Amino acid sequence: MVASFVREARARAFANIDLYPVTCESLSAGRSNIEVLEGLIAGGAKAVQLRDKEALPGDLYRMAAVFRRLTAKAGMLLIVNDHADIALAVGADGVHLGQDDMPPEAVREIAPDLLIGVSTHSLDQALTAQAAGADYINIGPIFPTGTKKVAVEIMGPEAVSDIGSQVQIPFTVMGGIKENNMDELLKRGAKRLAVVTAVTEAPDIAEVTRRMRERIINFTS
Repeated sequence: MVASFVREARARAFANIDLYPVTCESLSAGRSNIEVLEGLIAGGAKAVQLRDKEALPGDLYRMAAVFRRLTAKAGMLLIVNDHADIALAVGADGVHLGQDDMPPEAVREIAPDLLIGVSTHSLDQALTAQAAGADYINIGPIFPTGTKKVAVEIMGPEAVSDIGSQVQIPFTVMGGIKENNMDELLKRGAKRLAVVTAVTEAPDIAEVTRRMRERIINFTS
């Protein structure tokens, strides 16, 4: 299927992101996802993934609608985790799929304009997602992380270069990424670092967002 003009524009914007924050209200130091988003906006983030595994679909839809309004005003990409229907309903820019979600090619049939991202935990999964039409993949977990409910094998920093060098689509890397280990990933070719608690649990979300973005930009420019 040929990419639509809207999807192409979204893909260009995605290619230029640096930090890829992912929400998790239960790991946000008592703050709501909306409060976290406000901090990300203040810090200049170009994208956010709305991820709330505990929210009921109706609540997630209402939250996503607020996220869409705020991100549109800020010029940010909005990616909704798992739920292509909610992403479509609120006019989000994309949906991020896990290995147990609908396959990318099926989502593409109902959502030709959405960016489709896929979480991958091996080279085989990364290449499969790329062949299925994913617009980007996530590689991880790189380091040990407390955000995964199901145990997944830690891939290590070497996965960034080992897998990233063999895919032709943009990729993010995720899993235990903090300010004190991000340089190792940037040296291995990472350009887009996906983070949860590094920002959601930070005392000043805007400040840590600015710092991490600046380090990525300085390293990759």
